[in-house]
Amino acid sequence: MSNPQQRSPRRGMCAAILCLEAIALGLTAPVMITIADVDPAPALTIGLGLMVVCLLLAGMLRRPWAYTAGWVVQVAAVALGFVVPLMFVLGGIFALLWGTADFLGRKIERERAEAYAAFEADREV
Repeated sequence: MSNPQQRSPRRGMCAAILCLEAIALGLTAPVMITIADVDPAPALTIGLGLMVVCLLLAGMLRRPWAYTAGWVVQVAAVALGFVVPLMFVLGGIFALLWGTADFLGRKIERERAEAYAAFEADREV
């Protein structure tokens, strides 16, 4: 079993959001084709492309730049609202979830590091 100090709650929460968002973004392709009358090629490229990006980023969250890329995905998801208006709402919800996971994950990691440091300091005394 791995050391709890090594597990990142931020990475876990953000990866979960990206995986759920991948499903939603993948399903935008048929919506763009049937409801928004977007040609299938660009609709599939955008919908499935964003889905793949989400899944790849979920696996790359060990690198700091992946969180910035995650924010770019959130902007792209909201921007899909110009094609499918409901994506303004759905993309906004996912952006909120992403921001919350990022913020709370950082907070948990910071507090955990402080608690471990205090514990180690007490053990040395």
